[in-house]
Amino acid sequence: MESDAENGEDIGRRVADLEVRWVQGFTNRNVGFVNDKTICYPCGNYILFVDIETKKKTVLKCKNGHVGAFAVNGKSQVVAFSDQKLNPVIYIYTFPGLVKRSEIKGQAQLDYSLLAFSYTGPYLASYSSVPEFALSIWDWQENILLCSKSQPGVTVTSMSFNPMNWHQLCLSNENSLTVWNIERNDQEHHLKSKPVRLPAEDGSLMYNQDVFFSHPGIQDLYYGPVLPISAIAGLAGDEAETFRPKDDIQPSVHPTVHCWTATSDLYMGCEEGHFLAINVETLKASLLYYKPPRDTKERRRTQFHSLPLLSDDSLKNEEDKRRKQKPVLLAMAYHKDGLYAAGSDGIVHFYQIKGTHYQMDNCFDVSEPIISLVFSPDYNILLVETDKGSVYVYKPSQNEKVIKLLDACNDHFLSADFLTPGNKYCVSVAISGEVHVWLLEDGAFISKLCLNTQATAMVCCPSSYSVAVGTKVGHVYFIDVTKVETPRVVHRVLLSNLPVQHLQYDQSGQYLITGAAEGHIFILDARPSKLFQVLGYLVMSSEVLGLSTIYDVESELVEVMALLCPPDLRRARLEIFCLPSAITIDNDECIDERGMLKNSVIQKHQYELEYPLSSAVRQKGDTVYGYCKHAPFICKYHLTKKKTWKDVSVTLSEKRIPSHQFAPGFLHLSPNSQLLASVAKDGVLFIHDAVTLETVAREHCHSYQGQGIGSLAFSLDGQFLLVNGMDDGTLVCLKWNRTGEDEIKEPTDDWRLILAFLNNSIYNENAVLKSMEEWNIATESLLESSLEMESQEMLQKKPSVEVMDEDSYLNLNILSTDEMTWLNQKVQKAIKEEIKKFADKRKELKKGIKKLRKTIQEMMYENEQAPDIERLDQQEFNLDIEEQERLQVESEQEVAKIRKEIEMENLAKCYLRDVIKKECWDSMSIKGRAIKCFHAAYEVKNYPMKERSKEELEALERVLQLKKFESADFKIRKEIVEFQPQAVPPKEEGEKVEEEPATDEAPSSSLIGSLSAQFGGDTSILYHQMDLHTREQKINQIILLQDIIYKVKTAFNKEFDTVARQKEQEIARVKERNLRIQEIVEQLELQEEVWEPALTDDEIPERALTVQDSEIKVEKYLTPEQRAKAEMMAKIEMERRLASLNSARQRALYDMMNGVLEIKKEDILKIEIPPPPFVSKPDTLWNEEEKKVFKEFEKKVKELNEEREKYRKTLETELKKLQTSIQETTQTFDDTVSKLFERKVKSEMVIYQEELKINNLLYSLLLDEELSTREAGLNHFLDKKQKEKLSTAQAVQVARAQDDAYRETYDNLAAEDKILERGFKKEFSDVPAHHIDHLFKLYKRRPRAQKIKMHLDTANPYGDRPGSARAYKEALAHLMKAIDEMDDPENMPEGLDPTVWERFCLARRTKVESEQLAQGEKKIASMVESKDFSKGIFQLEWEHKKMKMLMEDLNQKARDIQKLHVSRDRQLFLSVLNYDSRITQQVSVMEQTLGVMDKLHKKNVKNRQKVFKDLEKRICLKEQANYKLSQELQEMLVSVSERRHIFEAADTQLISEKAAKDHYRDIVQRRQLVDLAKEQAQEIAVLQAEVERLRMRTFPALFETEY
Repeated sequence: MESDAENGEDIGRRVADLEVRWVQGFTNRNVGFVNDKTICYPCGNYILFVDIETKKKTVLKCKNGHVGAFAVNGKSQVVAFSDQKLNPVIYIYTFPGLVKRSEIKGQAQLDYSLLAFSYTGPYLASYSSVPEFALSIWDWQENILLCSKSQPGVTVTSMSFNPMNWHQLCLSNENSLTVWNIERNDQEHHLKSKPVRLPAEDGSLMYNQDVFFSHPGIQDLYYGPVLPISAIAGLAGDEAETFRPKDDIQPSVHPTVHCWTATSDLYMGCEEGHFLAINVETLKASLLYYKPPRDTKERRRTQFHSLPLLSDDSLKNEEDKRRKQKPVLLAMAYHKDGLYAAGSDGIVHFYQIKGTHYQMDNCFDVSEPIISLVFSPDYNILLVETDKGSVYVYKPSQNEKVIKLLDACNDHFLSADFLTPGNKYCVSVAISGEVHVWLLEDGAFISKLCLNTQATAMVCCPSSYSVAVGTKVGHVYFIDVTKVETPRVVHRVLLSNLPVQHLQYDQSGQYLITGAAEGHIFILDARPSKLFQVLGYLVMSSEVLGLSTIYDVESELVEVMALLCPPDLRRARLEIFCLPSAITIDNDECIDERGMLKNSVIQKHQYELEYPLSSAVRQKGDTVYGYCKHAPFICKYHLTKKKTWKDVSVTLSEKRIPSHQFAPGFLHLSPNSQLLASVAKDGVLFIHDAVTLETVAREHCHSYQGQGIGSLAFSLDGQFLLVNGMDDGTLVCLKWNRTGEDEIKEPTDDWRLILAFLNNSIYNENAVLKSMEEWNIATESLLESSLEMESQEMLQKKPSVEVMDEDSYLNLNILSTDEMTWLNQKVQKAIKEEIKKFADKRKELKKGIKKLRKTIQEMMYENEQAPDIERLDQQEFNLDIEEQERLQVESEQEVAKIRKEIEMENLAKCYLRDVIKKECWDSMSIKGRAIKCFHAAYEVKNYPMKERSKEELEALERVLQLKKFESADFKIRKEIVEFQPQAVPPKEEGEKVEEEPATDEAPSSSLIGSLSAQFGGDTSILYHQMDLHTREQKINQIILLQDIIYKVKTAFNKEFDTVARQKEQEIARVKERNLRIQEIVEQLELQEEVWEPALTDDEIPERALTVQDSEIKVEKYLTPEQRAKAEMMAKIEMERRLASLNSARQRALYDMMNGVLEIKKEDILKIEIPPPPFVSKPDTLWNEEEKKVFKEFEKKVKELNEEREKYRKTLETELKKLQTSIQETTQTFDDTVSKLFERKVKSEMVIYQEELKINNLLYSLLLDEELSTREAGLNHFLDKKQKEKLSTAQAVQVARAQDDAYRETYDNLAAEDKILERGFKKEFSDVPAHHIDHLFKLYKRRPRAQKIKMHLDTANPYGDRPGSARAYKEALAHLMKAIDEMDDPENMPEGLDPTVWERFCLARRTKVESEQLAQGEKKIASMVESKDFSKGIFQLEWEHKKMKMLMEDLNQKARDIQKLHVSRDRQLFLSVLNYDSRITQQVSVMEQTLGVMDKLHKKNVKNRQKVFKDLEKRICLKEQANYKLSQELQEMLVSVSERRHIFEAADTQLISEKAAKDHYRDIVQRRQLVDLAKEQAQEIAVLQAEVERLRMRTFPALFETEY
């Protein structure tokens, strides 16, 4: 492998050079005039210049790749463009010489987005993209940067100079429009921006006030001062001056285009469809309204349509649809007669604007959105550009028809190729399906054909003037180009439903190899005489990446190589097969019944390469060149003959060179196989020698920004190359530049033989091609629709229930063969032949199916008559077991899917439940619940409370401790200051100091009107409301108020809990009494319900967290194990009940005594005395004994009734008593709840009071923060203005110094001029007197000033306005020329000495130059004076604003003084006359107090020191006693451990007993398990028998029936 250095040397060696012959391309960027008759536009790496009259093109290449920003100046005939690279450069070229005039290197790092020339003067504006976003002004003639200004993050879409004043620019984007002014001071230039206030989206004007200094008109300042929004938001820096909330920002119109007028104003269009006029001085935008003309006759109208493929009706509908929509202006051009504008509707309008109204005429319609309107420098030609790139020319003065100058393609170029023999015409195709024919000599456009489908590949046939185009839907179009002016489609074939990816003709033009997706390769006969017959197809092992063919002239054999990259292998694979002439002679013997080529015919071979390749080409001699896929290397392989197909040995590369390109790349071999071309995404074309792989030539014809090169084609003679870009829309024709020794080798003799052979076939095939009828999509669609209607009629004739016959199905398929692909047609033909072959077998199967069908129908009928429990589902009769299994699997999958979705949904709900429970339930130390009355509608809720956090408790503890310290300090200071105003004399030791009783005043109530103390809150620790001054005090007060609220809620919750427990007790009592009431009601057989009180869900909120079985309305899902267990338990329960019913003892007890052993008193109402048996006989037949028995019976019945009535009254009395007791107790509880409700209302009132105080304190803190933020913002603004004032003062000082220098120079020149006049006679004193007077007159004479000629006949609305510097230079040149004429010796007076005349001319010239300087100084002085005057106006306006602001500040201060709160200290300051002496007295008292406290402190320190010494002595004694005890403790621990070891060693009986118990437990457990297993085995056997019985009962019996 060669080294990189050697490869670099190879690149440096050139055998020949490639030159750009012509370039074709279309652009959707702005087109400009470089002079009156020539337009230019960027296209890829080139700039194309097109002559409007001759349509001749000139190409200018950008050496560094893709053209970036672009601008053109028609007056100066220069173009400017930037390249796209790191640190881009701006190039300026002149036209028509295409000479580089200047090269500008700015500070841009990545790219320039916009360029613009000034209308007057040599000035160029540039705007860079990220990261600078800088606007720069250049003098392109001197290559000098005048000024620059960056505005980070602001993207600009349009930029233009003011044609009337180059000191103004307009920059716009999608959201704003800004006017930039260039201020100049001698050689200094500065940029200043002025944004235009745009109206709202609906067109209404928006009034933007100063948000930083605006004062709202709110007079009531009860809640404090009203601050700007920036202070409320906490902003204090530069952003505070422009900050506005998002809700306050009203969306404005979105500019799309702007245009300067002759009055230095602007017209603007926007996306909302409005038409605006902008005053540059006031920066205000106003809407222009349409005013319909009085007469309906339009002044100008020229129709032009560019949709020839649509019918008249569709075109009319499309036009009506566009006209109904409100057009959006996208392009404007100003003319002396009015304004030309166009936009999304594709119509060029002419506007006549007067005031705020305009009249509009339609000029012409191009039926495409228009994005650019440009006038030529002489304003005679209007250039119109559409969004697709088409360019039209229109002459407004002559009102001619619109001429299409450039016909743009709907999409980028896809491929290009030479039309055989490749020396006259070439063909290109776009992605949209547009086929173009070009003249190879100069690239002139000849014709176009639109296929109306997306193309994927294109290639020209070597054996005829036909072109093959592959599409995405699988079609291959064959185009006749025998007449290049009128190309036509003669044939179309649908190979498959797969997109066509590759098209390749062999060198003889006999075969067309078509590569489709999924590894399909179709072989077609390329000759029109064979009607482009499809010969067969084959399928590769993976996706085809490329095709390459070799034609052997002697054997007439074509070998095809396909490049594959299987996804499971990390290397390339080559599959080579042959195409013998037999496949065209006897095609049926070479393919199978489905159209696939037989392996014995094509002789396929397979090779494995060592690297994955993106492209590969094959050369004669079994040499293959490959481009590596993941690394930029070109490899050369030599393929050896393989004996078997299964030989999979890896072929290694013979040679490998770096390609110096961005991978992946593609290779192309020249027709003579001597040159190898490589292309990649970097857009650079490399030509290598096929033998040595050395670089022969290199051309940077495309760029990486355009995704590199898309396709490459060599001409047959090897002289031309066609290269088109991937996404840059450029087609480049290259030609070899042969000079001397650098001549490229001519084609070999073998290729000349092929050319001779091709010439023979071209003539014959072209004759057939011309005779072929044109293929028309309309006729084919009509045929297809008719066939479809016939097939639908056949379907309607067939009964819907009967099964369709197979023959009719085939007939329907045969009818629609024209719609089918060739592959499907072959499959259908094979199926038809198979059906004919097995016709008898089909009839037998059909008979069997009919019998089986009849049997199934009878079984289904029987099933319908069976009971529901024995009836089978419809699916059970489906005899297709595979279908049953498939349906079962699908149902199981669907069930699993739904189950998973439900599980995930349940999981999400469980998670949400856990989150809500954690936040709203678990975190609550006191859960929220309610208490309801028994009889009233009252309901009382407690306060749900969270546990206070550790931080809150610490903050509360800190505040309480601080308040305790403050209270103690205040108490001590009060005692000292108020009760001991004078110094206390020191006492002698031993004297007793009498303590005067302290008469402390009761603390004033800090919370007037608050009832917190009555509801559990402690208000004594709060600050006085009038003493809250500092921020820390207010925060501490808030913490204390929150603690009071917490205590009030806690106290109420305690009362609430007491009442809640009371209700539970009452309910328990009521339930006890209801038991007795229920018994009485049952005994009395009353039809009334017993009132049962219960707690609701609000009273027991825990109930909501658990789900009861009664709440579930659906059947519970049981697993098979759970279902079996439930059935077993139900069976056991049933057996138990049956066993209990069969007990003789139970039956006897129930029959004799109703199931009880003794009669209770409660059963007396149920007792019935049976009558004697003789009662049924008449009483006349009774004997005495029977009458006696009957009397006893009546007596017993009477006694029983009396006893019943007495017992009934007792029960009724007890019932009323119980009910009254329940009513009284529940009513008493309701009264308690009512009192609790009143307590809750008062607690709420107290809590709201405290919360109101907290809110007031929070508002006060917030107001303090806002005021501090406002103060910081004003200080920042003041500092910034002071810095600006300092810089302005320095600039003014510099300007004044320059002005003083100019004035001094002017004064010197004026003095010198006067000295020259005074010294004239002295200087010429030697001249005679009559000559001196004549000479003095000539000395005073000056040439006439040059008058500016106005061209009144020009259409330029801005006029011919040369710049000031240019005008000055022209005037000075004219003056100097006139002085030269005056210095001519012919004007010399007669008799004057020539030497004196020369001296006189020199003096006069010096005088004129001094006068010119003086005039310049006067002009500068006048300009400075006007500038000072304008500054004075601005200063007065500023002072006026300043006075207004001062007035507002003073009014605000007055209001603040009125609202100012006067504290006690301020009252003392205002009331006491000598406030300073009072303060001095208080200070002296405090000093004396401090002295007394110091003495007391020292005395206390001495006492504490004595106590400390006594404690130290006691500590020493305790340490000695502890040491003795520790020694005794160690000895005792040793003895205890010895005794424990002895005890554990002797305890053996307990261990044996424990082991025996464990063994016995194991035996018992094993016995229990064995019994349980036996029981379960018996149950399983019973269940299996039951299952078998049920299965045999419901399973259908199928019997064979003979018919």
